[in-house]
Amino acid sequence: MTQDDLFQFYEGDEQPHAVEKSPLEQQPLAARMRPVSLDEVVGQEHILGPGKLLRRIIEADRLANLIFYGPPGCGKTTLAEVIAHVTMRRFERTSGVLSNVAQLRDICERAKLYNGARGTVLFVDEIHRFSKSQQDVLLPYVENGTVTLVGATTHNPNIFVNSPLTSRSLVFELHALSPEAIKQLLARALADEGRGLGSFHAVLDPEAADFLAEICDGDARRALTALEVAVRSTPASEDGTIHVTPAVMEDCVQRKMVLYDKSEDGHYDTISAFIKSVRGSDPHAAVYWLAKMLEAGEDPRFIARRLIILASEDIGNADPRGLSVAVAAMQAVEFIGMPEGRISLAQATTYLATAPKSNAAYLAVDEALQDVRSGRVLAVPEHLKNVHVEATGKETAQAYKYPHDFEGHIVRQDYLPVDKTYYRPTDQGYEATIAKRMAWFAEQAKSREGEGEGA
Repeated sequence: MTQDDLFQFYEGDEQPHAVEKSPLEQQPLAARMRPVSLDEVVGQEHILGPGKLLRRIIEADRLANLIFYGPPGCGKTTLAEVIAHVTMRRFERTSGVLSNVAQLRDICERAKLYNGARGTVLFVDEIHRFSKSQQDVLLPYVENGTVTLVGATTHNPNIFVNSPLTSRSLVFELHALSPEAIKQLLARALADEGRGLGSFHAVLDPEAADFLAEICDGDARRALTALEVAVRSTPASEDGTIHVTPAVMEDCVQRKMVLYDKSEDGHYDTISAFIKSVRGSDPHAAVYWLAKMLEAGEDPRFIARRLIILASEDIGNADPRGLSVAVAAMQAVEFIGMPEGRISLAQATTYLATAPKSNAAYLAVDEALQDVRSGRVLAVPEHLKNVHVEATGKETAQAYKYPHDFEGHIVRQDYLPVDKTYYRPTDQGYEATIAKRMAWFAEQAKSREGEGEGA
């Protein structure tokens, strides 16, 4: 028996015996736990739920060419294998990186032998890397049905995959698995004695499960790999149980568990400290709370949304560019993802923290809303109404004065039927300029009172 045929822990009191590995056990846990039916697939309810398009296609055995795109570990390869298994088709796998023209032609020619049977599913990983020559070889076999193409990519295929392939395929976006879905997979792996780790009698602490489900960023492969390392490297207790604690899981993933519960006070307290630090113009504290949230697995999109709100609520017109910076950070996070998205979030955080502050726009709209909600609903002045003479059969008593027809593009006329001030710009940043401009507008309009009468 060779060393490769034997899986053996170090000899000692903790693990005194050797265990012979079966061919199945030699595979990583993530490979062993791959679903073999649609019901075993976790997540992706938006395309695989009851009545959803992809599920209908599979169950009706009307398989089309497919392209799946989404983050690593979300189940693209798994879903391709499940589709081939459920539809009883032969499964061939290749890669946009490793395959050359000769290999592709060989795979497609072999597939012709199965045309009389159920056919062949050709799975192409990293399909966005296909060269034009590879595509030229593949297209005739895809068009005549020799193979049913299932491509996988982490890139948006509408941008990064050649149009001849996307035009012949249905494109489905797969989402990163939720923490709840990850924990479901972990529990299934621990309970399964045939394919999983059930024979080890391991117990995963709820805190450790929560930590792993958050830290793996929706990547099922990463979560299952860490679980297998934890279980196989942890000595059993006297009763034969392997206890995977938060400390064990921290060691296995080489990340410290941040004391931060996304459903409890830790979540709300930390985002509150973050926002108040930015509002208080302390970039150092703001960046620290940002780092804590990111390390704890907080959704970066949630952070970006809060920055956008803050840019209008606490900065406003004191620095109008703040809103643009916050929105750009959100778009950057969506486009490049994590971990690089942390840089864009840090840029927006430090910019907003050091920007001049004003809540004047926020106060203005809330004051106006309060007036509307309290019953102070004002009628639109006649000269501001959208009145058409042809439709009403009459002209308005007072004509609207078009500002561009007057010097300085300003003219005195009432835009509210009452004298009311809502927006009160501060002397901070660009709002100081706005305040001066508003004062000038008022002065000019007053000095021209009566100008344009009868116009």
